[in-house]
Amino acid sequence: MQYLPVFLDLKTGPVLLIGAGELVRAKLRVLLSAGARIRWFATDGDFDLGGLDDHGQIERREGDPLSADLSGVIAVLCAGAGDIGVAMSARARSVGLPVNVMDDLAHSSFIFPAIVDRGDVVVAIGTGGSSPVVARRVRERIEALLPARIGELAGFIGDFRKIINPLIAEMPLRRRFWERVVDGPIGALVLAGRKQEAEAALHGIADPTAFAGADHAGRSEGHVTLVGAGPGDPDLLTIKALRALQDADVVFYDELVTPEILDRIRRDASRVPVGRRVGKPGIGQDAVNKLLIDAAREGKRAVRLKGGDAFVFGRGGEEVDALRKAGVSYTIVPGITAGIGAAAQFEVPLTFRSKALRITFLTAHKERDAEAVDWSVLTDTKMTVVVYMGMTAAPAVRSGLLAAGRSPQTPVGVFARVTRPDAQAAVGTLDQLPDLVGQIDGGPAILIIGDVVAHSAPWRQQNLSGVIAKLLEPV
Repeated sequence: MQYLPVFLDLKTGPVLLIGAGELVRAKLRVLLSAGARIRWFATDGDFDLGGLDDHGQIERREGDPLSADLSGVIAVLCAGAGDIGVAMSARARSVGLPVNVMDDLAHSSFIFPAIVDRGDVVVAIGTGGSSPVVARRVRERIEALLPARIGELAGFIGDFRKIINPLIAEMPLRRRFWERVVDGPIGALVLAGRKQEAEAALHGIADPTAFAGADHAGRSEGHVTLVGAGPGDPDLLTIKALRALQDADVVFYDELVTPEILDRIRRDASRVPVGRRVGKPGIGQDAVNKLLIDAAREGKRAVRLKGGDAFVFGRGGEEVDALRKAGVSYTIVPGITAGIGAAAQFEVPLTFRSKALRITFLTAHKERDAEAVDWSVLTDTKMTVVVYMGMTAAPAVRSGLLAAGRSPQTPVGVFARVTRPDAQAAVGTLDQLPDLVGQIDGGPAILIIGDVVAHSAPWRQQNLSGVIAKLLEPV
């Protein structure tokens, strides 16, 4: 984040605006909509507003803006001001005033975002000044998503907060109360333009604490949500997963959850790392279970955030058993498992009509795990085998399958850090498997074994490169 977005109350003092033409009129439109008081120096002497109604907010000033009185001014803006903008920037900075020179990052201490204006709800989108077009495209998408009356809903809640909040002692319960208002029938009434009915429904809540979900003693009721974070790409999180991360009071996360996904967590939620990597000690599953149970009993909404899916080698089943025995309520939100992520990214069809009819998922993050597998049941050529955490045990995986009778020419792929920007693949045959692992620059990685790998994008690319190399050989 190059710039910190802030919201400036433009009613606290005048804004000094310098410039001319359509560029300055665009800034006037934004400033007027925010209720600003404006001192405008038109550098070309033309104060035409182009049809804008200033409601008495604009003071038109003549003379040299570089000698203007800056007392009380809260910000300086230059749009279409030419060289005056650079000089004015130096003057503003010398007295500690924030300044924006349009399309000139070097002489600006703040920038204008793209804005979605819904009254009391304002969304600002910035790209650090690098691409206003991208910001505008993002704004267009947000405009399409936000309900037209979302600002009215914010104002509705603002009107009632002083009445409701004193009736609910616990801050977490207050937050849950308003979440249920926003997400439930009352919020829907406001968004539908039926504000009077919404007010009646809100007044009809006899016990705000109970409405917020408190137990019989008036305390917050805790809950645990097991969330599958997917293999790494934050865009693959489900909407339900995002909602859980935004509602959470505390998030217990694995080491393999990417920073981009952690950024989706509500800012004031606690974050507790509880995962482990291969070869490094962790706190242990019993300790994780206890943390989840304790958090719920404290009335917190806890999220157990796991890479991939909680129920695919994620020990989610053990955590659910512990929560059930402790009498703690829980929800399970599935995630995209790494095998599916690799299949999608690298175009590996895990099943293929008449060629691959079955899939087996197994884990072998240690050599002894691979040695314990009954490889004889995995020799069917119409079966795709997906091995999680198999880099270390790759030699044992190869030996086990070859000894059981699987062909050494069986196509295999090693797919690392799938769906992430640094994803990597190495493809070849079963007898080459350890060498393929050696081509990978670190995990996490999965192995896919079966004829379907020959349909993957890396396999096609590798074969094409081989054909081109042969064609280029000297005769």
